[in-house]
Amino acid sequence: LDIRNTVGNIPMEWYKDFPHIGYNLDGKKIYKPIRNKDELDDFLDKMENPEYWRTVHDKQTGSDVVLSDDQVELVNRLQRGQFGDVNFNECEPMVEFFSSDVMIHPVTNRPADKRSFIPSLTEKEKVSKLVHAIKMGWIKPRRVEDDGRGRYYNLWASEDSSILARHKMHLPAPKIPLPGHHESYNPPPEYLFTDEERALWEQQDPADRKLPFVPRKYSSLRQVPAFSQFIHERFERCLDLYLCPRQRKMRVNVNPEDLIPQLPKPKDLQPFPTTRSLVYRGHSGLVRSISVSPSGQWLASGSDDGSVRFWEVCSSRCMKTVQVGGAVKSVAWNPNPSVCLLAVALDSVVLILSPSLADKQVILSSERLLSAQQEGEEPAEGNGSVVWSEAEGEELNQGLRLKIQHPKAVHQVVWHAKGDYLASVMPDNTSHLQVYIHQLSRRRSQNPFSRNKGLVQCISFHPIRPYFFVATQRSIRIYNLVKQEMTKKLQTNSKWISSMAVHPGGDHVICGSYDCKLSWFDLDLSTKPYKMLRHHKKAVRGVAYHRLYPLFASASDDGSVIVCHGTVYNDLLQNPLIVPVKVLRGHVMTHDLGVLDVTFHPTQPWVFSSGADATICLFT
Repeated sequence: LDIRNTVGNIPMEWYKDFPHIGYNLDGKKIYKPIRNKDELDDFLDKMENPEYWRTVHDKQTGSDVVLSDDQVELVNRLQRGQFGDVNFNECEPMVEFFSSDVMIHPVTNRPADKRSFIPSLTEKEKVSKLVHAIKMGWIKPRRVEDDGRGRYYNLWASEDSSILARHKMHLPAPKIPLPGHHESYNPPPEYLFTDEERALWEQQDPADRKLPFVPRKYSSLRQVPAFSQFIHERFERCLDLYLCPRQRKMRVNVNPEDLIPQLPKPKDLQPFPTTRSLVYRGHSGLVRSISVSPSGQWLASGSDDGSVRFWEVCSSRCMKTVQVGGAVKSVAWNPNPSVCLLAVALDSVVLILSPSLADKQVILSSERLLSAQQEGEEPAEGNGSVVWSEAEGEELNQGLRLKIQHPKAVHQVVWHAKGDYLASVMPDNTSHLQVYIHQLSRRRSQNPFSRNKGLVQCISFHPIRPYFFVATQRSIRIYNLVKQEMTKKLQTNSKWISSMAVHPGGDHVICGSYDCKLSWFDLDLSTKPYKMLRHHKKAVRGVAYHRLYPLFASASDDGSVIVCHGTVYNDLLQNPLIVPVKVLRGHVMTHDLGVLDVTFHPTQPWVFSSGADATICLFT
C-alpha cells in the first residue's frame, strides 16, 4: 500500500490538534494511528523488540517503518561518505562525448536562432528604465566600501629585491641577534650565573642588564618550560620593527672641545691691569664718580660726603679738597689737554672748577676760555630755565669759576672731545627737558630734544664725528647733531641701562645694565648687541674703554672690576675679538653696593675704580 502524504515539506506540528495527518494521492485524509505510544511503551519496546534498532518513525504518516538490510547498508555507506550505489565505480575512464577528433559532420545541424544575432528589445527596454532610474537618483549604484582600517601590509616585505635596497640612504630591517650559548637549555657551566652574579642581575635596572633572562640548565629538552617573557619579547620586537627609523640621519661626530672658540691666552694679550697698586683714602662717603686728567697726572673724585678731591695718581697724595656743599653725582675732567677744567654735578647745579694743577700756560688758557664771554655782550641765558652765574669770594679761592643752575637734579655731566661743549642729564619721565648741551665759551645752553622719548639714563658724545648718544631705559638712540635727526636706535635687550661708553674709534659702543649684562654693539653690523657678556653676578654700575689699548672694563655691585680685551680690526669683514682677561677685586661691599665707577688712565694700561667703601683703587 503506497500511503504517500502530499502535504509537502511543512512542520508536522501543524496537524497535532487534528485527527488526520495529511492527504494521500487521491485527496483522502490520512488518519493518525488509533493509539499513540507514550514513553513507557517506547521503553518496553526498546527492551523487548529485537527490531527496535532498525525501526524509524515516519512523521509524515505517523507510522513506524522497519528498515530492510539493504536500506541499513545504504545508510551506513552514506554515513561513511561513500556512494549510495554499491555497483558505482567512481574511477571509471571518462567517455569523451566531444572527442578530440574533428568530425566532418556536426553533432547538431540546427540553424542559429534569429535572437542570437539581433539585440533584444525587451532587454533594451529594461536597461533604459534602469539608466533613467539611476539618473533620477531613485537607484543608488552600490558604493564600494573603502575600508581604510583593514589595510595591513608587511612593512619589510620587499626589502632586498626593491630599488630601495640599492639606495644609499636605505635602512634594512633590524635583525634579531642569533641565540648564543646563554639561550641553550644545557649551557656550558661557565655561562650559568653564580650567586653573586644573580644577586647583581636582580639589583640592576632592566635596561642595564646584559641578558633579559637568567641562563638555566635542564637535563633534557622535554623539561624546558614555556618562556614567561615570550609575549613581551614579541611585542618589543614589533616595536623595534615599526619604530625603526626608515631614513639614515647623517650625524657628524664632533669633539666638544672643537666647538669652543679658539681664544688667545690672556698671557699673549698683555699689557692689562692685574694687581691693586694704590688705594686713595680720604673720602668719608661713597665715591660715586672719578675722572682722570688728560695728562694722566691727576685724578678727581666726587663723593656723597660733599667734597671733590684731587689726587696725584703716582703717589696717591690728596693735593686739594673742594667742599661743594652737596652729594656729588658726577665729575668729568675736560678732555682738551690745553685747558685744565673740571665739571662737577651735584643736586641741580653743574660747577666748573679750575684746580690750577698744571703749568702757567694751561692755567692762563683755561681762564681765557672762562672769561671769553665777558669781553663780549651780556651773558646769554639758556633756555629760560638754565642760569649761568660766576663764583665769588671764598668759592673763587677754592677754584670754583662758574655755576650752571638747572631746573632739576643733575645726574651726569660729560664733555665733548674739543672741550668747549658739555652735556648734562636730568632724568625725568614727565618732561622733555632731560638733556642740556652747554657751550662754555659763549655761556649758552640749549635743550636739543623737543619730545620725551623715555627716561634718559646717560649720554655721550662721539669721539670724532658730530654724533650724540642718548641711552634711555631700554635703548640707545644716536643723533646726528649737524642734520639734527636720529640716525640709529640700538636695542639692548636689557631691562634697565646703567652706563655707556663709546669706543675711541667711534664704531663700537658698550653699555652696562642693572640686570648684570654688558652689551657690545658694532654700529656697522646691527642694531642688536654683537655680544652679551654675563660675567657679573650683580648690577653693572659703570663701563669704560681705554683710549689707546684694546681694553674695556666693567664695574659691578658684586665688588669686582672685570677687564676684557676687545680688539677692533680695521678689516670690516673681521668681527671684534672679545676676551675676558682679569677679574680685579679690591673693594669691600657696603650697603649692598660694590664698585660705583671705573675709568682708565689715558696713556698707561691702568684702571681706577671707586667704591661704596669710600676708597679709590688703582690697578696696574
